[in-house]
Amino acid sequence: MNDAHIPSPDAIALVSASPDAVLLLSPGLTVVAASEACLRVLGTCRDDIVGRDLHQALAGSDSLDALVASANAAMRNGQPHHMAPGLFRTATDWHQRLIEVLSAPVVVGGVVQGVLQQVKEPLRPGEGRAGRRAVEEALQVAEARLRSIMRTVPDAMIIIDERGLIEALSLTAERLFGYTADEVTGKNVSLFMPSPHREAHDGYLERYLATGERHIIGIGRIVVGQRKDGTTFPMHLTIGEMRTGDKYTFTGFIRDLTDQQLTEARLRELQAEVTHMSRFTALGEMASTLAHEINQPLTAINNYLRGCHRLSQRLEGEPVPALQDALAKAGDQALRAGQIIRRLREFVARGDSERRVENLPKLIEDASTLALVGARENAITVSFRLDPRAEQVLVDRIQVQQVLVNLIRNAFEILMDSTGKRELSVETQLLDDMVQISVADSGAGLSPEVRAHLFQPFVTTKQKGMGLGLSICRTIVEAHGGRIWVDNRPHGGTIFRFTLRAPADEAEEAKLGQ
Repeated sequence: MNDAHIPSPDAIALVSASPDAVLLLSPGLTVVAASEACLRVLGTCRDDIVGRDLHQALAGSDSLDALVASANAAMRNGQPHHMAPGLFRTATDWHQRLIEVLSAPVVVGGVVQGVLQQVKEPLRPGEGRAGRRAVEEALQVAEARLRSIMRTVPDAMIIIDERGLIEALSLTAERLFGYTADEVTGKNVSLFMPSPHREAHDGYLERYLATGERHIIGIGRIVVGQRKDGTTFPMHLTIGEMRTGDKYTFTGFIRDLTDQQLTEARLRELQAEVTHMSRFTALGEMASTLAHEINQPLTAINNYLRGCHRLSQRLEGEPVPALQDALAKAGDQALRAGQIIRRLREFVARGDSERRVENLPKLIEDASTLALVGARENAITVSFRLDPRAEQVLVDRIQVQQVLVNLIRNAFEILMDSTGKRELSVETQLLDDMVQISVADSGAGLSPEVRAHLFQPFVTTKQKGMGLGLSICRTIVEAHGGRIWVDNRPHGGTIFRFTLRAPADEAEEAKLGQ
């Protein structure tokens, strides 16, 4: 306490032992003593109010401002000041009580030493004790409901007054910000904000109360919050207001966006990887054709050079050896170029890549997250039946993920055009040393003519498709030592199936991991 004058120890002792309900305040409105009867009226214990500023001790009370005005009036005029009955609660108790207060100055030697406040529970005119009891019971029911909401509301919830002081904090908000309700009740809500928003917050409130111009009230927006440990996080904030007479109360609903932003970042990362791999495999399909076409003129060049070399052997003169050497070197370089292109064709045909033992359920989860965006909004039911024995496969993660995304997305797009049930399922099954993955939809199915050529390049059932997706899938699967095919479902729809190698044994897994 930093008050210039503090009531004497004798005054404090007299108040503490008084049979009446009295409260002793310092000139700075710090609670320095309270009688047992006063504590009973307020419904609190001595440690919860003694030593605290009046604003903190009775934070959240509807009539707190009137009580402070009464105490100031008594000190200023040197005369007792009677205050009309008002609602009060302590910072540790939700229940508000109807209390009548008489503030009287404590003057020693002509100097105000503090304020003595006598409190009592009044009878309202015409109500009697039964009427007052009904009002209090109604208040208790309302406060119990609010306490229940604050304990169970899924989003973080904060209630502040028009000065920005915290009146209540939900259990979720306590966990989110790292504070308990007791720590922050009566403090400014800017405590939960990093700079420079913290310093500007009170100005926002004052401007709204003065002009009524809304900037965030009733409109959700993404802002930054600050925890007790100083760390910050993104959050979605929605603010509502309630006005009772001249009193404003604001309620903030907060949703932590940390996990959502991490998920979105992961989705962007997956999409970038798959898009890159799609370009690579499409280029591989074209490179195979280009390698074949380019190899033919290189072979012809080599043949012509060899013919020129043989003709040069019939010539005579000093330049002949140099000409023969140049022709031989040109032929060697043409052969070397052909070998490079041949190796490129072999690489594309085999699909050589970095293969490791990967977790198949994780691959399916990542691919489904990317491919099934919008499934719920379009009423598509998705199910997964994963064989626990088929957890590991020997694959290149990015390439197989591309196959899964392509097949799942194809099924998704087929169901978007379906007028019947929209069902999509992914299933895995262990078959000896191979793992079979199936992607099924409840669409219209495929005709035998389309099904026979579906995996060939430039064959598609889509109006805007290029017909390369399934061809690329076949190239990837066959490069992994598996195969891919399509069947019609017995009750309508299509099933795409493909196989991948399962790791042979632990020794092979250890060898691959080196």
